[in-house]
Amino acid sequence: MDINKIPSPCFVLEERLLRNNLATIARVQREAGVQIILAFKGFAMWSAFPIVREYVQGATASSLHEARLCFEEMKTKAHTYAVAYLPREFGKIMGYSSHITFNSQAQYRRFRKKLERYPEHISPGIRVNPGWSPVGTALYNPASPGSRLGEPVENFKGKLPDGIEGLHFHTLCESTSYDLEKTLEHFERQFGKFLPALQWVNFGGGHLMTRKGYDVEHLIRVLTSFRKRWPHLQVILEPGSAFAWETGVLVSTVLDIVQNKGVKTAILDMSFTAHAPDTLEMPYRPAVRGATADPAPGDKHLYRLGGVSCLSGDFMEAYSFEKPLKVGQKIVFEDMIHYTMVKTTTFNGVTHPSIAIWRKEGGLDVVRKFNYNDYKRRLS
Repeated sequence: MDINKIPSPCFVLEERLLRNNLATIARVQREAGVQIILAFKGFAMWSAFPIVREYVQGATASSLHEARLCFEEMKTKAHTYAVAYLPREFGKIMGYSSHITFNSQAQYRRFRKKLERYPEHISPGIRVNPGWSPVGTALYNPASPGSRLGEPVENFKGKLPDGIEGLHFHTLCESTSYDLEKTLEHFERQFGKFLPALQWVNFGGGHLMTRKGYDVEHLIRVLTSFRKRWPHLQVILEPGSAFAWETGVLVSTVLDIVQNKGVKTAILDMSFTAHAPDTLEMPYRPAVRGATADPAPGDKHLYRLGGVSCLSGDFMEAYSFEKPLKVGQKIVFEDMIHYTMVKTTTFNGVTHPSIAIWRKEGGLDVVRKFNYNDYKRRLS
């Protein structure tokens, strides 16, 4: 990929790398006999969906807009789950959904009659919370004490509501197959008594099977073992990050270099708070091509990387570069496709990065550019 041919700022997905990930996902799906669907909350770049559809069929949605996107661009009905459904939207959601999972029994009771009266069958499920998760960051831990996500086993009083056909849990985040194995121990111990009467179980997301070092063989064994224990159940996984993990970059340009009490900050034409919010929320330090994220004592060319918004905290602490940075130089942030584009904003009216695909044949395809109207139409 020729960085010099890429406009700035710009998100660039590499088709070759996406296909590599999709091949791994398709292999797990095939060899384990499960269904793997795309989670839009992690990757919703619909210009790439024709590629995704070559390997998997289906997606999970968490809102009316995501469900509609699935229907229009993935060409199939969604497995829909929402923390709570808006009554005014539920009728449209049914039209875009093959499965609807409820976060609580109360939500299911509220909408059950609408489901039963709908002319096409929609499979209803409930999200459950096994109370265990390997996720250390509280912001991303769905099983923390008092979590609002999913029903704990004691809330069922030994019986599922009539009509429920599936259970859904989601306790992982960029996790391993061994974390899934432990989650299943908690899930089956608590909810196994309900499984004989069900049709499907959804293992949620967080299965980072495309990360280097992930034990794919073990994942297949874990899934196959579960299916042998419960052969009547359809098993569904819905990873987000795994699809777009390490498939592309965010290209930016140095606009200015400012100094304050010995600290040099390279001001870029992107914003961390607007274009890479997870770097501040999670937080994590993105890898920068040609730079070291953990400078050593004595490193000479240290620069904070500052965003272009007026938020004082819109920056990353110093990176070490081999040479002094210059105005006009490209700065490339690695692995910025999953859970990044889906969370971007136009805060401060800053220019939103373009979106492009570097095709496998070689060559840049800019699929989206943003302008003033994109900013204005979000407001009133």
